[in-house]
Amino acid sequence: MIKPAFKPTSTWPLRVVLIVPFVLQIVGAVALVGYLSYRNGQQAVQDLAANLITEKANVINQHLDGYLAIPQSLNAINAEVIQKGLLDVSDRPAMIQYFWSQMQAHDLTYLGMGLTTEGGVGVARYDGTTITLDDWSGEPTDNIMTYASDAEGNPTALLSRWTWNNLEESWYTEPIAAKKPIWSDIVISLFPTGPYVAASASQPIYNAQGELLGMIAADIHLLKLSDFLKALYVQNSTPVFILERDGNLIANSGEIAPFKVEGDQIERVKAIASPDPVISAIAQAITERFGDLHRITKENTLSIRHADTTYFVNVQPWQDEYGLNWLVVVAIPESTFMGEIHRNTQTTVLLCLAALAVTSLMGLFTSRWIAHPIAHLNSASQAVAAGNFAQTLPSSPIQELQGLSNSFNAMAIQLQTSFQALEESREDLEKRVQLRTAELQDTLLELQRSQSQVIQSEKMSSLGQLVAGVAHEINNPVNFIHGNLTHVQRYTEDLLAFVALVAEQYPEPLPVLAAAEEELDLEFLQEDLPKTLTSMRLGTDRIRQIVLSLRNFSRTDEADFKAVQLDEGIDSTLMILQHRLKAKPERPAIQVEKNYGPLPLIPCYAGQLNQVFMNILSNAIDALEEKGAGLSYQEIEADPHQITITTGLIAADQDGKQWVKVAIADNGPGIPPETQSLIFNPFFTTKPIGKGTGMGMSISYQIVTEKHGGMLTCDSSPDRGTTFMITIPLVKENSQSLT
Repeated sequence: MIKPAFKPTSTWPLRVVLIVPFVLQIVGAVALVGYLSYRNGQQAVQDLAANLITEKANVINQHLDGYLAIPQSLNAINAEVIQKGLLDVSDRPAMIQYFWSQMQAHDLTYLGMGLTTEGGVGVARYDGTTITLDDWSGEPTDNIMTYASDAEGNPTALLSRWTWNNLEESWYTEPIAAKKPIWSDIVISLFPTGPYVAASASQPIYNAQGELLGMIAADIHLLKLSDFLKALYVQNSTPVFILERDGNLIANSGEIAPFKVEGDQIERVKAIASPDPVISAIAQAITERFGDLHRITKENTLSIRHADTTYFVNVQPWQDEYGLNWLVVVAIPESTFMGEIHRNTQTTVLLCLAALAVTSLMGLFTSRWIAHPIAHLNSASQAVAAGNFAQTLPSSPIQELQGLSNSFNAMAIQLQTSFQALEESREDLEKRVQLRTAELQDTLLELQRSQSQVIQSEKMSSLGQLVAGVAHEINNPVNFIHGNLTHVQRYTEDLLAFVALVAEQYPEPLPVLAAAEEELDLEFLQEDLPKTLTSMRLGTDRIRQIVLSLRNFSRTDEADFKAVQLDEGIDSTLMILQHRLKAKPERPAIQVEKNYGPLPLIPCYAGQLNQVFMNILSNAIDALEEKGAGLSYQEIEADPHQITITTGLIAADQDGKQWVKVAIADNGPGIPPETQSLIFNPFFTTKPIGKGTGMGMSISYQIVTEKHGGMLTCDSSPDRGTTFMITIPLVKENSQSLT
């Protein structure tokens, strides 16, 4: 029998054909619904952000209208009182009392008047809280005296004297020239009391005869305007700032001042150059959008992207009748609104995955329900083709498959009956051949050969059935795995492509990205970053301490006087200097021995004492490095560099006062006797040019002796090392009055 030849064709398992289209439909439908939901939600958020940011800007404008109307209103009231003769400008104590009472009722920085006689009085909050009293005359120098005040507004101790000529100041000359109430240019001065940058509302004053007496002013420090913005209900993540039309910052809701002080110079900060990167980026975008800020005459909205964050920005001009012409800028990060959308997207993705899982399981069971009877039919057909006719298919609940099973079973029975009939015919033929042995010898031999062939065929059929069965049992799972691997690979590629597309279009974290971030230990990075920023902030604080050294030497400081643990300040200073203490290629690490005694909380100026510790420890390290210059690593290791820090209490003296001591000793080369008497002098240094200013020990001596009423002594001999002893009273007398 000639078997027909069939060309091999690529085939797919029935389970794959049944499952894949169904799953793809579900995934496509859910993905489309999720995408459309996300896009609609994003558009709704943009509309909501535009309305909300406009509302916030309007609220800020309303608050500014009320807050900045106070200075002009007070000036108008005071000018009228003076003109009607109810208040005599020549009665300085009465004027001071009058201004002091108004200062109690209003949160202003300065209230005062400058007279045509070059004299005047004023009441100020130079440090933002403490009220001081100013009284000046027409003398050429040291004509203004600043007094502390008691609870009733009376002058007490004289705090400082300095030179002032109000006839040369813009807050005096501009309202006199205008002959009406105005806002003068921003006042920028570096007073002995600190930097003074304020918006000044001023107005000329006249007597009852219409003669010019001078001017009256009410100032608001720019930092107060910043505090005013912080006090509004705008969220911390929402930057709000005010700028002039020339681009200079007026105020902002952050922690950065709108001015900077370098040495004895003070200058305004442009918004575009602000240290706050968000404010700088927004100002840059506004400048690029409008060019000249004077062109902004109405409310404008725009969006910018900075540091992977989108900000919705509202710019509104703010003006008043007295000459102020500012811009109010409010920005809201998109993340404020996108959180809910991201959560909805996460829910959609989870639902999609759940639907995919349920669909796959349902498809698997459905395909198994349909494919299992067909697989039995295929196996039985192969067995029949191999000659095994004893095949019976089980019944199926599916009508078509049940009909196919009945037809196959009937066909198998018919084939088996035919085979049995053929076998009987063969046997009958063999009997007849035996009777006719003589005549039909050749036929008998042929029949024997045929019988041998049939037996061999049966053996081969049994072996083929065994092999086919084993092959079938292996082939099914292999095909199942092979077929599903192809689709799993495609599903994975599709999902990764979809995730990449989502990450590209929407860089905000998604659940898949969140899982990857967790695997990358993003939590550790988030934990370690604040520590890095803290170290950077400590470094910047150190730079600021250097800049403020001359000021600390020339005037009293404004830091808080409070009880602290001195050991913590010493440890913090050692931490900052750790890079100098640790081992280097040319020398071992400098050993630090701490002998901390039990100390209570010590009332002091903690920041300034830390500066003292920094100066002494830095000098000790310099001395040890000088001692080690020219020595080998082994020589230094044999006689190691060492710094010993000892703290403790000293027994009460004869006056009953108890003292705290801090001793810092090193085993450096020591200080020559002729130099020891000079180390606390200003600008004295033994270091090369560019290595020291000569102010460190002088400022340290001033901090210990003047600010804390203590003592700073030096005990040193050549080749024996140096010990600096700091002693301060446990309760420092008159410490508050010195500040």
